[in-house]
Amino acid sequence: MKRLFVLAALGTALGAMPGLAHAQGASLHARTAGELAELCSNSGKDPAGAAKLNFCLGYAQGTFDGEVRRSPDKKPYCLPNPAPQRTATMLDFAGWVKSSGLAANPSQEALLRFMAQKFPCK
Repeated sequence: MKRLFVLAALGTALGAMPGLAHAQGASLHARTAGELAELCSNSGKDPAGAAKLNFCLGYAQGTFDGEVRRSPDKKPYCLPNPAPQRTATMLDFAGWVKSSGLAANPSQEALLRFMAQKFPCK
């Protein structure tokens, strides 16, 4: 019985390996707004989609943190209270990129421009 449990657990683990390997082997980069929008459009339901969505959210947070440190006295955008959900905001960004014609622009520049338009400081 114990041996059967170990074999079943091993089979389950090996069955999950191709998805894990696929997610880890994905080439993730966001040089342009279009590339970032593509990553942010993922639902995260499959292993590669989850990796892409996590990369999108981390990339955005790094961009925001860098901008705040670069110019702490000048806010490029102002979030409402309560703040919107990150995933929803980045999905809005993906739609904005597709409709704006800015897919070839640098990703950080486009992301900050989107945030300033969506959440202007008053």
